[in-house]
Formats: sequence, structure tokens, C-alpha cells
Amino acid sequence: MKMAALWPALVLAILRPLCCPAQPQLPAQPQVNVQAFFRDDVGLTVEQITQLRNGTAIVKTMPSRTPAELFLFGAVFIHADPERYIAFAHDFERMRSMPNYLALGVFSEPPRLADLKGFAFDEQDIKSLRTCKPGDCQLQLPESSIAELQKSADWSAADVDDRMNQHLQVAALQFVAHYQQEGNSVLGMYHDKREATDVARQFAWMLSYSKAFPARLPAFYDYLLEYPRARPANVHDVFYWSKVKFGLKPTLRLVQLSTMRGGPESELAFAIAEKQLYSSHYFETALDLSFGIRGAAHESGFYLIMAMGSEQAGLTGVKGSIVRKAAVDRSLSSLRNALTTIRQNLEAEK
Repeated sequence: MKMAALWPALVLAILRPLCCPAQPQLPAQPQVNVQAFFRDDVGLTVEQITQLRNGTAIVKTMPSRTPAELFLFGAVFIHADPERYIAFAHDFERMRSMPNYLALGVFSEPPRLADLKGFAFDEQDIKSLRTCKPGDCQLQLPESSIAELQKSADWSAADVDDRMNQHLQVAALQFVAHYQQEGNSVLGMYHDKREATDVARQFAWMLSYSKAFPARLPAFYDYLLEYPRARPANVHDVFYWSKVKFGLKPTLRLVQLSTMRGGPESELAFAIAEKQLYSSHYFETALDLSFGIRGAAHESGFYLIMAMGSEQAGLTGVKGSIVRKAAVDRSLSSLRNALTTIRQNLEAEK
């Protein structure tokens, strides 16, 4: 399968029902051959397609352009109304109860400082900030933020951790508010390693995994890339933060959740993008896409399809290849478990 097959296939075979922001209620479209999409574009076997249709979650890795990239595909058929998944994806109380979520908060409109209660570095991260410097830092931060945080710290104070986190919360609030006004240009640079990471450029590079994406879904593509300009009429945004246990270190993340609904007669019931704005560790850039494709009239349900992309540091070289394999195996297992749990939960609802 060619390098860029995942997202073009999703666009060409699935996203055709979404047209333009001026038509939120979309007309009926010709039937998409989902089986052919799974077979020809994703590369699933006949047996896997049958298993998927019967409720088994199917997951696989997709080709990457660089060792730092990870692209995952997952799908499952769910006997439920697609609206249930949209509600599921926005159920933050459910997310808070998940074992890998240490804390989570949803931003108000407009964001308030109180929304960030619990958004805090742990003791080890704060300790590492003392010796942190551009090009050599345990936290993903811009050079200006490193200097600002260090300047604000009184390392001899008994409450240095609390003071540092108060400063962090103010900085995060300003970052989110600024992003909501200016968009990707605010994402800035990470200077934790020798080579700085331009987050906005890296996000655009990830989105370019499919050159067909803007041609087939211009409104949603442009909105992800040009936010807050040109918001489609059928898109709604929610911003939240989380403290998650991904690996060895708890990771703070800021996330934009964008949901586009198709019309009642559209085969594509929804498209949801979960766009990482900031992460303190591991993921330099991340974008998760979820699509709900209504089944045929006799199928009474929908296909939930997920495409997950990320850029992670430390995946090159001999050691990096070992880390990459472990990360891929763990991610595939997590995706399979997530799809299975979602199916069971949505089908159990009355």
C-alpha cells in the first residue's frame, strides 16, 4: 500500500457526502461502497471485513513518511444511532473516570482561570524546570516559556510547586484565549531539543498526509488549518485540557474538539477532529479523526472509522525503533480496546 493511502482513501470513499459550509443540511448521496473501501484502500482481508461487520474491532498501522510519524486505522460496526457516538465523544465525565486520565477540565466560553483548576505539573516536572534550558529540557516548551517560568520561580520557597503551577495556569489560559483569536500561528515552537519543533508547521505537514483532503472536504480541512476563520455552519468546537498517563510521565494536554454533522440523509453522519494544541511530553503533534458512516437500510447502524496520526520524538535510531515498536503495539491494543468498549456501550443503551 502506498505511503499516503489512508487519508486520501478516507476522503475519496467516505467524506464525499460533506460539501460546503453553506449547506449544513446535505442532500442524499450515492451509496458509498464501504466494503470496497476497506478492501482496496485500507487493505483489509475478506475475513477481516466480515469480522468487522459482525462487531469485531479491526485495527492496523498505516505507512509513515518518517520514523517520527505514527498513523493508525481502526473500525467497527455499531448497531446504534450515530448521534449516540457524538454524545459519547463529548461525555467528559466518562473520560474523567477512565484510568489513564488523572485530571480533566472543560473550558468555558470564553475561557476562565477557574477552568484550569488541576492543570499542574507534577513535582518531578517542576524540579526538572530548574535546570531546563533551550535544546535540553525534559518538558516541551518554547524558549520564552522556559525563561518566563524560571524567572517566576523562587526555588527556596516552600510553596514553589504551587506558585509555579499558578503561573502555568495563567500562561495556559492566555495561550488558549490567544489561539481562539489567532489560530495556529499561536502554537509556537518547542525548544526542548537541539532541533526546535515548529508546531503549526508540523500540524500542517501531518494534515498534508492526504493531498486529496482539501480537494474533497475543503470546508473542514480549511477550518482545521485556518481556525478560527471560515467556520462551517455545521461545526461545533469544545476546548478541554487533560492530565493523562501515556507512558512513564503524566502528560498535560490542551485539545480542540471539532465536530461536523452531516445532514439527516447524508451517508456520513459525522466527522470529528481532536486536535492537540499542546502536550508537555511525548506527542509533538497529534490529530485524531473519527467518522460515522451510516450502514445500508438493512444494516441498522453505522461504521465507526478512526484515523489517528501523531508526531513523536525519540523514535529514530536503533533505540528509537524499539521504542516505536512498543508504542505501536500499545497504541493498537488501546485502539482495539477503545473501539470494542464504544460498541458495547452504545449498543447497550436503550
